[in-house]
Amino acid sequence: MHIWLNKVMGMEKGNKRVINAWAFYDWANSIYPLVISTTIFPIFYEKVTSKIGTGPKHDLVQFWGLDVKNTALYSFVVAASILMVSILSPILSGVADYSGSKKGFLKFFCYLGAIATGTLYFFNPEELEWSMLSIFFGSLGFWNSLVFYNAYLPEIAEPKDHDRVSAKGFSMGYIGATSLLIVCLVFMNGGIGPENLRFLDAEHVFLISGLWWIGFSQITYRRLPSPKSYNKVTREILGNGFKELKQVWQIIKSHTKLKRFLYSFFMYSMGVQTIMLMAVLFAKKEVFDDDNTGGLIIAVLIIQFIAILGAYLFSYLSKKIGNIRTLIIAVSIWIFVCCYAFFFVHSPSTFYFLAAIVGLVMGGTQSLSRSTYSKFLPETNDTASFFSFFDITEKIGIVIGMVIFGLVESTSGDIRTSVLALIVFFVIGIILLFRVPRNTEEVIETGKQ
Repeated sequence: MHIWLNKVMGMEKGNKRVINAWAFYDWANSIYPLVISTTIFPIFYEKVTSKIGTGPKHDLVQFWGLDVKNTALYSFVVAASILMVSILSPILSGVADYSGSKKGFLKFFCYLGAIATGTLYFFNPEELEWSMLSIFFGSLGFWNSLVFYNAYLPEIAEPKDHDRVSAKGFSMGYIGATSLLIVCLVFMNGGIGPENLRFLDAEHVFLISGLWWIGFSQITYRRLPSPKSYNKVTREILGNGFKELKQVWQIIKSHTKLKRFLYSFFMYSMGVQTIMLMAVLFAKKEVFDDDNTGGLIIAVLIIQFIAILGAYLFSYLSKKIGNIRTLIIAVSIWIFVCCYAFFFVHSPSTFYFLAAIVGLVMGGTQSLSRSTYSKFLPETNDTASFFSFFDITEKIGIVIGMVIFGLVESTSGDIRTSVLALIVFFVIGIILLFRVPRNTEEVIETGKQ
């Protein structure tokens, strides 16, 4: 029955062309977390806002009449965009499941994010209230598109292949985004370094990134099938997402393994995502000055290349000892990352070592979390609703993590203290992972509840 249904809906599992097309969206959209969230924009943002900033570190900026630390402002704006994602996801996933428009929503938010990324070309630190809208909508487009992208995973691959396919997507993302970053750096600097600008400024990179995102996503759209549905969307249907979300939660509560895994994921993902979003701003403030921007970019490249290895390494390790035990190891390493950053990272060499550790564990944690959740799901055709719940869990965690990070820095005046505070999330996450039933490993191998 399920095989017949999958074929009717154009979702034959295991089709290599479809899987490759799905994974290629990672290639297309990963420029946002790397170029915009992690590398070029944070460096650009910290530099241009420091020029107009006040205070001992020139990092206090005016935002709607308030004095706010530039890094705290960035964390608050990103948190606000992700909060909006959490509100929109249940509404849109309900419409997508009912109308068969999952692919259409994936396209819409892809284009929203890409266009917003391109508008960063006009970023003006003198008008932060308007300029930060580009970051808000770019983040909104990126994260909301992932809701519908991730929902395809259980529809295109068998449970036994979820780890491998998920790792393939993340790896293609790292390769694609890193390739674009290197090319941009060569044309910006004549190499990796801050001197001798050649053909591109940071603003041009923002335009190129938006075009890259839209252009390569067409490969995904051409091959990824659309479920056929003739259901008409009415006003009542707009509330179905929240109803489905409630139904999903009722189902999740009856599956102990799935429920306890989500509790843990909620906690440790707060720390993981916050570190990934704020790492470069931390390094720019605490380690690298304006004369050593090239060194900071080298560290980011280290993270990306090692992340490719990490995604496959943790996928291999999960086959040997199981997903949950592997995640416990990964989260433990994140605790080490926070401690090491707080006590020892004061020079480029120490940050390079930290970057290598982050790269190793970053890809594995993200890929394994997505595939573990996918494996634990009960048999269902409403994957968009289940992954909407998963994404909302992650996004609410990011909102909390980013707000706490910003508040701790604002009150303590020290961004290092914010990094150390993230340990709490990881410790609770590990404790909750240990509470996932032992027979989980059998479920992971078979993909059945």
